[in-house]
Amino acid sequence: MGKIFTARFITALATAATLAVLPPAEAHAGAIGSTPVAGFDYQVGGVTMTVPTGCMFTHIIRGDGKKITYQNAGVDCGFVGALNAGFCNWRIDFTYADTDNKTYRTSRGKTHAECEIHPMRDNAPQTLPRYGRACAHININGVRRVSQCHHITK
Repeated sequence: MGKIFTARFITALATAATLAVLPPAEAHAGAIGSTPVAGFDYQVGGVTMTVPTGCMFTHIIRGDGKKITYQNAGVDCGFVGALNAGFCNWRIDFTYADTDNKTYRTSRGKTHAECEIHPMRDNAPQTLPRYGRACAHININGVRRVSQCHHITK
């Protein structure tokens, strides 16, 4: 047991020494948030589709200040939610609002007629003109169902 402890201790010291001589990492900010999707019914071609509870809408954003280097949003379902027929006629939009909560930019996604269990969309990197908030919204059959937002601050 003493040899295993010594080997781990030496490995930890070597790792710490290596990290100490590396240049400092560039500062980046990011956020990940999830919002539950409330169960609902909707019509597609005369057929009633049911989205049960058990799905989460997740929005990921990475960047530094007003510069967004990566942004993604999508739905993941677990338990009973994973057994549903999917989300039909879906669209994911990204909106950007200033600190007064006034929306100044919208990136409207494509409407997908096909049904998908895990709809997802990436958005292009960009630099925002103002601080405020970045939100992702999922629309099903033309109705906004869930939103998830992150504050963009200094």
